[in-house]
Amino acid sequence: MLNTPIRSVEWSNDHITLLDQRLLPSQTEFITLTAIEDVWEAIFELKVRGAPAIGITAAYGLALWAQQSQHDHFNEFCEDLKKQAAYLETSRPTAVNLFWAIKRILSVVERVSTIKKAKEAILDKANVIAKEDEDVCRSIGEHAINLFQDGDTLLTHCNAGGIATARYGTALAPFYIAKERGIHLKAFASETRPVLQGARLTAWELQQLGIDVTLITDNMVAHTIKTKGINAIIVGADRIAANGDTANKIGTYGLALLAKALQIPFYVAAPLSTIDLATSSGEDIEIEERHADEIRKLNGQLVTTADMKVFNPAFDVTPAELITGIITERGIVSGDYKTKLEGLFI
Repeated sequence: MLNTPIRSVEWSNDHITLLDQRLLPSQTEFITLTAIEDVWEAIFELKVRGAPAIGITAAYGLALWAQQSQHDHFNEFCEDLKKQAAYLETSRPTAVNLFWAIKRILSVVERVSTIKKAKEAILDKANVIAKEDEDVCRSIGEHAINLFQDGDTLLTHCNAGGIATARYGTALAPFYIAKERGIHLKAFASETRPVLQGARLTAWELQQLGIDVTLITDNMVAHTIKTKGINAIIVGADRIAANGDTANKIGTYGLALLAKALQIPFYVAAPLSTIDLATSSGEDIEIEERHADEIRKLNGQLVTTADMKVFNPAFDVTPAELITGIITERGIVSGDYKTKLEGLFI
């Protein structure tokens, strides 16, 4: 069992140490990122995943580039930094934490006037972003645990755990807090096709934590809710629009519809950094479409014809009216999401 959660992203003097989440659970391998191109590739190829972890990795990616910069003139350094930021933003379009973290890194350079101070400020801010996320996720768990009773069974989708954040996770944070407090929560994890984050990551992570977790395929969810006494569904988020519409891993919308039909609560757990007040509704969220081979192949082997036409959206959008509550580090909001989400930032 893990005494403390694995840290999926860490700064190590002159490089980034990253848990390669593609290899779990069969291998726990940490890789070294030494160039900003490595960071872009790690985000794009899902070596790192989970909106907060992506944001932390991007922040450290800009710190990595800055430490290696050979610029002699401050203005040239700043212009090139902006180009590198724009480059990292092309790695994945849906998770708002990527853009949020990059914006915070760029903002610190506006308050300094030398390259030396810029390099120090960028790394300091990246470290702050990572530490803040750990504290935020713990707070999310402490708010979330009040929604559940000892012995409750929760269903979750994809992976919104410690390895998707700095520590604790979002949707899995209440399991960590419950473990600390001696509260017994059971979990059902849906496998989350096509990349199987629920099977490879969530089920593994909860098992390591000592949680009673059961894995199911995605098409077993309705039957499981109906027959196994599921008390609530809790998921993470990659972007929450100003009206509460929420983009999360593909399949989440269907879970919300099932929760409504079977009359159980449906919760979204996410930090304020995932709430995008500049995006008015889910219709304005860009949905990433990934390579067809993620569906055509399983464990590298074709399970269809090589030229099979495929639709592979990585996310879907759950309308706010299907969400019972959004759990943040500042508390739980429900109902009039537009007003209440704005209120969290006051």
